[in-house]
Amino acid sequence: MIQMVPIDTIADEAVEQLLDRAFGRDRHVRTAYRLRAGTRALPALSFALIEREALLGSIQCWPVQFDGDDGTVWPLVLVGPVAIVPERQQEGLGRRLMEAALAAAAGGPPLTLIGDPEYYGRFFGFDAAATALWRLPGPVERHRLLARGANVPATAGLLGPRHHASAAA
Repeated sequence: MIQMVPIDTIADEAVEQLLDRAFGRDRHVRTAYRLRAGTRALPALSFALIEREALLGSIQCWPVQFDGDDGTVWPLVLVGPVAIVPERQQEGLGRRLMEAALAAAAGGPPLTLIGDPEYYGRFFGFDAAATALWRLPGPVERHRLLARGANVPATAGLLGPRHHASAAA
C-alpha cells in the first residue's frame, strides 16, 4: 500500500538520491535551484510517497518572493521538484503529490513553478498569464514560468528566495 507522509520523515539522502534518478546529477545548475538557494522546503507543504519503506516520489515547496519594480514585495511558494522513481512514472503518483501540496497550500500565498504548461494548466490551474514581466536569477523558457492563486503579481520584478518564511508558507 502506498502511503503519503511528510517529507521531513524521510532521510535527506534518500530524497537527494530520488531527485538524482528523476532529474540527473546536473540538476543543481537549473534556475529553480537558484530560486530556492539558502532556503528550506516548507514542511507543511512537502510530501513523500512510500511503499513498503521504499521512497517512490516526493514534492517539495519552497518560500520565494517577488520583488516588484515598484517596491512591493509578494510572498510566493515555489512548487517543485515533483519527482517519481523512473520505473513508477505514469501511474498518477506525481498527480497525487501535487494534489496534496495544493490542498495544503490552500489559503496561502500564490504558487509558482517552472514546468509543462499543458500539464500544470490542464490539471492544476497554473498559467503564464501574470509572469511575462518576471525576471529570474537564471534562464527560463517564458511559457514554462507558471503561477496560480489570488493576487499573483502581474507586474515587472524579480523572483527569488524568501529567507524569512513561516513553517506553513
